[in-house]
Amino acid sequence: MQDNRIAGFSKLNKQEKIDWLRSHFLGNDPNAQALLTGFWHRDEALQNILDGFSENTLSNFPLPFGIAPNFDINGTTYAVPMVIEESSVVAAAASAAKFWQPLGGFHAEVIDTVKLGQLHFRWSGSTARWEQFFPYLEQLLRLETTYLTTNMEARGGGILRIEWCRKPEIAADYYQLLVSFETCDSMGANFINSVLEQFGVTLRDWAATAPELLHNERSLEVIMAILSNYTPDCLVRAWVTCSLTDMEKALHTADNVRHFCQKFALATQVAIHDPYRAVTHNKGIFNGIDAVVLATGNDFRAIEACAHAYAARDGQYRSLSRCTIENEIFRFELEIPLALGTVGGLTKLHPLAQLSLQILGQPSARELMQIIAVTGLAQNFGALRSLVTTGIQAGHMKMHLQNILIHLGASPAQIAEAKVYFSERTVSFTAAREFLAQQ
Repeated sequence: MQDNRIAGFSKLNKQEKIDWLRSHFLGNDPNAQALLTGFWHRDEALQNILDGFSENTLSNFPLPFGIAPNFDINGTTYAVPMVIEESSVVAAAASAAKFWQPLGGFHAEVIDTVKLGQLHFRWSGSTARWEQFFPYLEQLLRLETTYLTTNMEARGGGILRIEWCRKPEIAADYYQLLVSFETCDSMGANFINSVLEQFGVTLRDWAATAPELLHNERSLEVIMAILSNYTPDCLVRAWVTCSLTDMEKALHTADNVRHFCQKFALATQVAIHDPYRAVTHNKGIFNGIDAVVLATGNDFRAIEACAHAYAARDGQYRSLSRCTIENEIFRFELEIPLALGTVGGLTKLHPLAQLSLQILGQPSARELMQIIAVTGLAQNFGALRSLVTTGIQAGHMKMHLQNILIHLGASPAQIAEAKVYFSERTVSFTAAREFLAQQ
């Protein structure tokens, strides 16, 4: 049996890593070398930047960078950059944006921008004694992190609150600090973690040297200091609203618009109460959100983890959007936590992330929260509109027709003919294969 283990892989240069991978896992496939090196950027300096984003990088993994135009948000029109491999997502977002333009566009507001971090520690003293010391300790913690917080405070941010709790269900001597932060236009991960780690140093020093402590109160062990990606108070709301009369004009149909709106609202209600539907419903929202988060160099894993926790905050996983029809007014809205940044990190290192922010007019973090929330709402509207009318497959499969044809080896001329042929027909792999067989 071949031994595929290796020591010191990270110390090899890029070509040596590729050679090792081909030798041990790819049967020395010559196409692998060409494929991996074929996606290297022609600009060596830019490739070095890309290599630095991760570890053991061999190549780049390109994804399409697209634009969904015509997003009117709070009176400003945006062209929204989206990085995603699914063409129907960009098409649906752009279609929803165009649909709502004559109806007043989208509206959004930031509810709050609080981010959180935790210091987890064990202390041998009692809750009563901790409560006695805490007012002094809070002042000490703030004082000894001044060197870290001064610049953030000058920008309007910093430490907002320091709260504490004891959770004996975790361990009898377990304590926690829950710290609230404002990080302005920065995502703030490094800032938050640095402050929390200094908190840990301060508490350890206090426990070891404070004269007011008894001998049996001097044991204080820091377990970990880390930001929390659950930020339920870093919250944004986006919505669209119009009268049923205006909806009828926008739909360009004589069909019963009231029935469409009621069916749409019911579909949203299903996602509020049925977790099986809610997961797919929210995934559709994230089709839009993740695409813009990626395009702007933000952390889509943190965004998703937080929002999914928020969707289950009452103990059941529910829809992040809701719809109402009251007094002849249709309203569709989304409320979601989005901890974002527009300065620092990948947003300033990745050239396309910088370009995305330029396209959006160099938004603040608060503005970007609104743009991204609106894109998620637009995506959700487009998906639900299809679901309760033509069905999702009609538009979805048409958008995937070109991918199917390429997969089946169609020529450019055949692809062009197929688009005409399937303009009024149902798209499927079988139908596409039969079409090509007749050519």
